[in-house]
Formats: sequence, structure tokens, C-alpha cells
Amino acid sequence: MNVIQRLTTQTKDCFSWINKLVDAIPFDKWEHTPDVLQTNVSWQVGHLVVSLYYHSILVITGHQADILRELPLKRYAELFTAGSPLTVVGQFDPVQLRKHLGLMQERSIMVIESLPAGRLDDALEPVLPAHPVAKNKFEALDWNIKHTMWHCGQLGLLKRVINGRMEFGLKI
Repeated sequence: MNVIQRLTTQTKDCFSWINKLVDAIPFDKWEHTPDVLQTNVSWQVGHLVVSLYYHSILVITGHQADILRELPLKRYAELFTAGSPLTVVGQFDPVQLRKHLGLMQERSIMVIESLPAGRLDDALEPVLPAHPVAKNKFEALDWNIKHTMWHCGQLGLLKRVINGRMEFGLKI
């Protein structure tokens, strides 16, 4: 398995985990913000929409005009990066957020699969703000996987608090 195939497989795997957790929480509970966690599913999903665009698309290939036309990314960035999870309550339709997450996941995979392995050491696209961790395309895609799994953990905790432990088919 080459590096592009490995990045693709790992990215698909973390997206699969995110989707299992997100899809296991009813839409009517997406804005519930448990005091113990200070976050909600809507904020987590919106944050992932923004971060997937940034870490696995924008810094790899530059802006995507079709995505910018379809999604309110500027508004998302304002609310889902430094914004408080409480500020998104009542602002977004969970069905639309879920759709946008799926679109961003699909485009992320397309970008990774289309990237020649020899370009992984290339510098990132010049964007502002500069990437906080990565200096090249490989590092950005690798960070995207780690960052997404970090939020997978947060969604797992939300799932447990909101409507019970996630059952992954394990027999205990």
C-alpha cells in the first residue's frame, strides 16, 4: 500500500467513525449542550465541515469555487472555529449540516486520491491563516486524520451523555 492509499484508507476510516456516531444521535438532540461537556453535535459537525475544508482541501488544492457556492463557509468559519457551541443553537438545520459534512468528506477523499504521491512533500497552498501544524501536504492530511479522530472522541462522549453509550457490536 502506497502513502496515498494509506492516507485515503485512514481518512475513510475516521470518516466512518464520525458518521456512525453522528448518525446515532437523533437530530432533535443535536443542539443539546450538556454542562459537563460544553459542546453539542451541531457545533461539532459544523466544526468538522470547516476543518475538513481547511485541512484536506484548501491547503492542498486551494479554494473550491463550487463548494464556496454551495456552503456558507464564511459563516461556518465564524461560528464553528472560535465561536461558542451555544451560539449555534437555533441557527442551523441538522439535516443540512449533516449533508454538508457528507459533501466535505466526499471532496476530501477525491482530493487525497487525486494527489500524486510525489507531491506529498510539496509546500501547502498559500492561505491565511497559515496552517497551525503542517508545513507540507502530507503533514496537513495526516493532521486532518488526527484532528477528526479527536472530534470523534468528543462526539462519543456527547453520544453517551445525550442518549446512551455507543454500541459497536462488541459482546461483553
